[in-house]
Amino acid sequence: MTQQNFPVTLASWILAAVALAAVIVLQLLPALLAGLLVYELVDTLTPLLQKRLPGERARWLAVALLGVLVIGLLTWLIFAAVSYFRGEAGNPAALMDKVMIVVDRARAQLPPFIVDRLPDSVEDFRLAVMEWLRAHVAELQFAGKEAVRIFISILIGMILGALIALDHSHQQRSWRPLSSALIARCTRFATAFRNVVFAQIKISLLNTLFTAIFLLGVLPILDIHLPLSKTLVALTFVVGLLPVVGNLISNTLIVAVSLSVSLWVALAALIFLILIHKLEYFLNARIVGAQISAKAWELLLAMLVMEAAFGPAGIVAAPIYYAYLKSELQHANLV
Repeated sequence: MTQQNFPVTLASWILAAVALAAVIVLQLLPALLAGLLVYELVDTLTPLLQKRLPGERARWLAVALLGVLVIGLLTWLIFAAVSYFRGEAGNPAALMDKVMIVVDRARAQLPPFIVDRLPDSVEDFRLAVMEWLRAHVAELQFAGKEAVRIFISILIGMILGALIALDHSHQQRSWRPLSSALIARCTRFATAFRNVVFAQIKISLLNTLFTAIFLLGVLPILDIHLPLSKTLVALTFVVGLLPVVGNLISNTLIVAVSLSVSLWVALAALIFLILIHKLEYFLNARIVGAQISAKAWELLLAMLVMEAAFGPAGIVAAPIYYAYLKSELQHANLV
């Protein structure tokens, strides 16, 4: 970096820092991650398709394939949700009967001071649920609005990512110094995102392996057969691609299914998942650290600071932001 262009580079650093902070403060992180994911997938698919299609046709085909995949996935989710609500969710009585079966099993296994707090009948359970819903109606409405907002943000982010991936006119243009510096910042941030995503895939595979050993190995040896075991293993990999949140989703599903067998199986599953989660917390830092040339303690510290500053969104953003920061410092020969 020469002394002449240092002011321009410094200005681009400041603008990048402000933009990255604004993304979290304005709750635009889902849109940013979705856009980056589409952009990187298009860039990954395009060279493979260019072997058969010349020029920009390969890039357009990559975007079209991703669009079909996303639309197909959304359609499947909508049909699955409709089927569910027409089935068990559409028949509250049957659903409550199943819950009461689990409660009755728990009565024979729990200590008296917990049993006394359990509902005695389906009507008691229904009243308890209605009372809880009335007490938390505001929170439920807010959660519903947040879910819709996040969903719309993700869709808009994916569309923007596809449009940016298709627009490669910047490769033929001559940019002014600040524009060139900002493009360099964006390129390094995209590279940091790609490195973290590849690391997250490794983490999801590791989490899926541990879960498969427990559900398909340990429990059958103990003559305990959990319903939907193979489905839970597959879901663990899919949701495990989501940083932090993915583990919470898969763990909740496994414990919920375990309750249908026995309370003690659910407790065993919960203890196992907690232990594995704590182990993975450090393994994750090592895996991501190896991908971005950072030590485990660096990432753990970054996650701690980002969580304190921005909450749960900070934990999700921390590996990507830290990877980008370190790449900038390394490129400037400062670390």
